[in-house]
Amino acid sequence: MEILEKVAYMKGLAEGLGLDTKSKEGKLLTVMIDILDDIALELQDIRDDQSEMEECLDAVSDDLSDVETYIYEMDGEYEDEDEEDGDEEEDGEVYETTCPNCEEEIFFDETILADGCVECPNCGEKLEFDLDGEEAAEDDEEEDEEE
Repeated sequence: MEILEKVAYMKGLAEGLGLDTKSKEGKLLTVMIDILDDIALELQDIRDDQSEMEECLDAVSDDLSDVETYIYEMDGEYEDEDEEDGDEEEDGEVYETTCPNCEEEIFFDETILADGCVECPNCGEKLEFDLDGEEAAEDDEEEDEEE
């Protein structure tokens, strides 16, 4: 039996007993029964609201699950594209240097190296490269290998 039903049953018993609502005890019991009735109604409203919120939460959870599925599917598409791009990048050399300003490692490829400068993505410091000395050193190494 629900609380609301139990309070209604108690009201019926009180009326069946023929409580004198003019006596002190009768007034007290009547007020107590009315308070219990109000509490039971409030509790029923809270339960109804909770049930409605659970339904809404289930709907939001389902929607979120759909969004996650969509996002993960998109991530899979991007991963495939990244793998293809990665194959292309493996053909070219990747260079690494450390920014003298913020000491972050910077990675770049031959196209940046050919420009002769790169901007640090962390602090914005412009780093310039002098390739004249490097080319001479590479030529010397190649000559040494040929001998």
